[in-house]
Amino acid sequence: MHLPTLLHLTGGVLLAIAGLLLVPLGCSVLYREPDWYALLLTIVLSMSVGIVLWFGFRKYQRLVELKAKEGFVLVAFCWIVINVISTLPFVWHGSIPSFTKAFFEVMSGYTTTGATVLTDIEALPHGLLLWRTLTHFVGGMGVVVLYLTLFAGIGSSGLRLFQAEAAPGQSVGGRRLMPRVRETIRWLWGIYVGLHVIQITLLWTGGMPFFDAFIHTTSSIATAGFSNRNGSLGAYDSAYFEWVCIIFMLLGGLDFTLQHKCLVGRWQTVWKSTELKAYFGIVLVLGLLASLVLWTQNTHGSLLDALRYGFFQVVSILTTTGLVTDDYSQWPEAAQALIFVCLFIGACAGSTTSGLRIIHFVLIWRHIQLALRHAIQPRSVHPVRVSGETIAPSILGAALGYFALNILYVLVGGVLMTLLSKMDWWSAFNSVMATLWNIGPAFGMVGPTANFGHISDAGTWFLSFTMLAGRLDIYALLVLFHPAFWRR
Repeated sequence: MHLPTLLHLTGGVLLAIAGLLLVPLGCSVLYREPDWYALLLTIVLSMSVGIVLWFGFRKYQRLVELKAKEGFVLVAFCWIVINVISTLPFVWHGSIPSFTKAFFEVMSGYTTTGATVLTDIEALPHGLLLWRTLTHFVGGMGVVVLYLTLFAGIGSSGLRLFQAEAAPGQSVGGRRLMPRVRETIRWLWGIYVGLHVIQITLLWTGGMPFFDAFIHTTSSIATAGFSNRNGSLGAYDSAYFEWVCIIFMLLGGLDFTLQHKCLVGRWQTVWKSTELKAYFGIVLVLGLLASLVLWTQNTHGSLLDALRYGFFQVVSILTTTGLVTDDYSQWPEAAQALIFVCLFIGACAGSTTSGLRIIHFVLIWRHIQLALRHAIQPRSVHPVRVSGETIAPSILGAALGYFALNILYVLVGGVLMTLLSKMDWWSAFNSVMATLWNIGPAFGMVGPTANFGHISDAGTWFLSFTMLAGRLDIYALLVLFHPAFWRR
């Protein structure tokens, strides 16, 4: 492992975070609230350590080659260091005095999970509320992507880091928007920020305060879930706000590669996307079914209200956003079952979402079709094709392995959570699914009206690790624990 490179990269990310902290500091001063000193102390610490690491190891800024396993270590280490630094404002201010709980809250922000340990979110000062949301803003794109955006390129090593972080804009086959990483990242940020500007404008002009509009916009597009209201988006009781967020949660869950192709006029390629068709098809079917159950069983009075609540929760959970407008744990059993199914699916690869993702289900379904056809015609040869392209056996195997590893993690993690914390088995398994797939709310003791504050410290640390594993697509983190990884 090239330690100087690791330290230099960490220094660059710390400087970026120190600069970002200036925004909530300004907000705190503007509102004249007492959280400014905690933010200022964190800025000083982050900048001091960042300057030492950045300039002390500057000659290692540009590497010609960075091995894949070094990329995994660099990304994982940077994520942990940044989370530790970002936790300090909450601890020093006293709003979350426990470092364990504060670390969980920040990890939930950066991984765009949206799970919280807070019982009274509205009691937080504006500066910390904004900082909490900015972790979503950065996490939606990726911590290391922020570094690659702000600082000079590091040659071919940038590609290793970009891929290791599972950043948006990458397909299952590893293709990017542009041949060059930095050009790809510019397009990604352009789309990401552009969506933010549009949604903020729609919410603000619709009557939502600008501060609130930014928070809920970031939660929607980063498919994250934090809100500055105890009742989440449902506190506004506005159909207009909810439909706007539905649209942008869908866009946040859409492959950024496809969004780029739309912007440059390559519509024919977009229409060929198998995952896109499956994505909108699943949303339409599950949304209509949930709405139909709510309407026919008089959970909500009118058909329009049933559509509003049904589609919102389906899209929110499916895209791993986790915003809430209604307590779906009190819905009819059939509607709850549909929401539970959404936990397993996820949205598109190459988006800001996490989870199993639709493309893996598409590949598994095609593999099942191929196996059935081979059973009927043993001598026939039929390649697996998605979006008009032949899928290599290695990619298909990786997709199947990824799916199996996720299910295995949930099974083992669920049992472990029953041992680490005083939770019933149903809640334990839901806590693992909600954090591994970066969803936020699930069912049981971690349902839509509950939080994660009651979980033991040991269980909280395990779920923090689980959130990071999910955000890095599980392989990139678990590979660090394989003995072969550390052999020369």
